[in-house]
Amino acid sequence: MQESWNSDRRRTAIGRVALSAPARQALADRQLTPDRTILDYGCGRGGDVKSLQQLDCRVTGWDPYYSSDSPLLPSDVVLLTYVLNVIEDVAERRQTLKQAWELATTVLIVSARLTWERSKVHGQKFGDGLLTNRQTFQHLFGTSELRNYVEEVTGARCVSAAPGIVYAFKDDTARLSCLAHRIVPDAEWLASEDTTSAIASLVDYVERRGRLPHIEEMPRPVAELLAHLKPGELRRLTRDSADADKVTEGGKRTTLNTLLFLAVELFNGRGPFSSLPRSVQLDVRACFSSYREACQRADRLLLKLREDDYVRGAMHASAAGKLTQTALYVHRRAIDRLPTVLRLYEHCASIAAGRPQDWTIAKLKHQGRAVSWLDYPEFDTDPHPRIASSYLVNLQTLETAHMSYANSSNRPLLHRKHELLAPDDPDALKYRRLTDSEIRAGLYKHPHLIGTENGWEAELARCGRELRGHRLVRRMAG
Repeated sequence: MQESWNSDRRRTAIGRVALSAPARQALADRQLTPDRTILDYGCGRGGDVKSLQQLDCRVTGWDPYYSSDSPLLPSDVVLLTYVLNVIEDVAERRQTLKQAWELATTVLIVSARLTWERSKVHGQKFGDGLLTNRQTFQHLFGTSELRNYVEEVTGARCVSAAPGIVYAFKDDTARLSCLAHRIVPDAEWLASEDTTSAIASLVDYVERRGRLPHIEEMPRPVAELLAHLKPGELRRLTRDSADADKVTEGGKRTTLNTLLFLAVELFNGRGPFSSLPRSVQLDVRACFSSYREACQRADRLLLKLREDDYVRGAMHASAAGKLTQTALYVHRRAIDRLPTVLRLYEHCASIAAGRPQDWTIAKLKHQGRAVSWLDYPEFDTDPHPRIASSYLVNLQTLETAHMSYANSSNRPLLHRKHELLAPDDPDALKYRRLTDSEIRAGLYKHPHLIGTENGWEAELARCGRELRGHRLVRRMAG
């Protein structure tokens, strides 16, 4: 039986013409970069290897069936992509994970198919999984099961990058660098071609960050153009040129972002000051009297997350999002405009169980602690977009739930889109005008009827209206 299993596993390898979801996520999180060596362990037909090579990544692939002659060398990053699912022998599955971990010098990226895909896998129960119709094996992981399994085998503290994608880091410095990238916005520098434009870029950075950058934080062209200036001259130039009010606002924003990072870090396991990314260390020194003070304030913020009254107060005070009797709904473009405790709320859920790659609206419950990410792919083009999927994380139990509406004939849809955005969003006014015209036409007279496709179409017909883009017009006779 074991031999037949080993010979059948190759059937699970699919030919890819685009990067797999785990590789795309790792690129977005800057875990796959041209300066790192990458090993795709169990690469199958090598689709990810070829795609990453085209992105100038130093990547090799090994597979027991398709690339068994490739050398298995320690690499900065090891990808273990949908491999654990297909191993029916529990001991071999564990050993495969251990081998991949031993080959990784910085981070192991493990991905697996999840239990919500059960409807796509046809077969009979076998061991702790399914024997499929193609005589292959699939063990579908629960979201928390995968993370717990990787942590238990590797002994490392992991980050859930997305549902079914887990990062296991060799040391805290690499883990915290990943967390910082996911939480604190990267500094964007203006293009610089001469000393004048380099100084303008520096001033812009100071206004947005609230502090001068360290030399290692500057892009190389900016650093080279300013290399002839002494530190005192740079401080004087920025002091004289920067808008003081913008610098103050930038400092406040950096303070809140740093508190957010330190609170999430505590949620995921806090390390010493020396393990923090260099930019975060500099933010702490610029915005706080000490690391201890920063941590104490972050700890208090995390404790506030447990207080229903405080969370509800933050939701009522939020400049962005739509508050209902049960939750706050906010568009991803406005997520950074939420009060810090609500940003912490959403980030803790994402670290605990992974934020999905495709989402449009975050739903934060104010009774209990649960976050849902809702995907409306046509949000910007459809005046009343239909939901495609939802993914929920219960922060109290860490249980997850996924719902796909792909086969639904009467999907829920959105109204009042402008309420989900920040007030100054470029599209907010257009969406508000549509809502106002729909109210005047009587379309919201029976709110319990309009939440789904069929009910909404019926109300449009009753009121003699139809939509042309984001304009409501009278329905043509006949």
